[in-house]
Amino acid sequence: MLLQINFPIKVLDNIIFVKIFKRMQERILIIGSSGQIGTELVIELRKIYGNENVIASDIRQSYDEVMNSGPFEILDIMDEKLLRNIVAKYKVTQVYLLAALLSATAEQNIELGWELNMRSHSHVLDLAKDGLVKKIFWPSSIAVFGSTTPMENTPQYTVMEPSTVYGITKQAGERWNEYYFNKFGVDVRSIRYPGLIGWKAAPGGGTTDYAVDIFHKAITDGKYECFLAENTGLPMMYMPDAIRATIELMEAPAEQVKIRSSYNLAGVSFTPKILSEEISKHIPNFKMRYQPDFRQEIASSWPSSINDTHAQNDWGWKLKYNLEKMTSDMMRNLTEKYKTIA
Repeated sequence: MLLQINFPIKVLDNIIFVKIFKRMQERILIIGSSGQIGTELVIELRKIYGNENVIASDIRQSYDEVMNSGPFEILDIMDEKLLRNIVAKYKVTQVYLLAALLSATAEQNIELGWELNMRSHSHVLDLAKDGLVKKIFWPSSIAVFGSTTPMENTPQYTVMEPSTVYGITKQAGERWNEYYFNKFGVDVRSIRYPGLIGWKAAPGGGTTDYAVDIFHKAITDGKYECFLAENTGLPMMYMPDAIRATIELMEAPAEQVKIRSSYNLAGVSFTPKILSEEISKHIPNFKMRYQPDFRQEIASSWPSSINDTHAQNDWGWKLKYNLEKMTSDMMRNLTEKYKTIA
């Protein structure tokens, strides 16, 4: 009778209970947890699923917050046997594969870029194909696009002719995702990340790294030399939005995930000059110089803005941080961080 008398409240209670119970059943492995995305993703997932249910792993140890808050395993993702042993040890149900050689770094070692980015992906996809895990997250990138792609408001479905080894591996990986989903029913989900900006971890060798470095140098030196030209527009995203988008996609019902290659995610687009002007509102004497290097050619082949209508319509994605809000939050957090270090 209680269920009938208090129907709306009890139904809501039951829904919450079922959601919490399902989360308690999950065991999540983060591969590449010491990187820019992985560091923050581990912490956020541990808040949701519990510290012991989220296993961090990388070829090197991570930050103290990751190491001290839950399990950690040293893992070279190229070692498929070790990967499977870890999956079995923790009874892993979900894998987030973040290990990769990024755009600028991969251009310096193209063979390693291809081998690491492609082989790690197939190792993880095969876990699901063989019934060892239920769900996979694999990140793609705006690097899948190229100079022949429409640069403004780049649509979900368009010309994709990447000009870097990183972009080529991501485009190939998107095709792998579709193949494994259609052929083997693998529940793989993916986002085409724009440039990511965060204050908790160092960037990992990407072409958009200037948008992180600039904040550090503004606070410590009051000046910055940018490796991109002042009017190079690129889509960017603040890390809290990127982490939230990743988790929202992974928690969306399978029937709402209609794209199994990778979803466009827009973020906010700006140039180094525009970002410099925004930082100058916080540090009036900040100085910016421009010394473009090999990364300029890479950046010039990428879109300046992205259309993410499919993500909005399919699983309800909404951006929270614009340029002003992101800059204020970065300045506040990094200023406090440097005070603590000092």
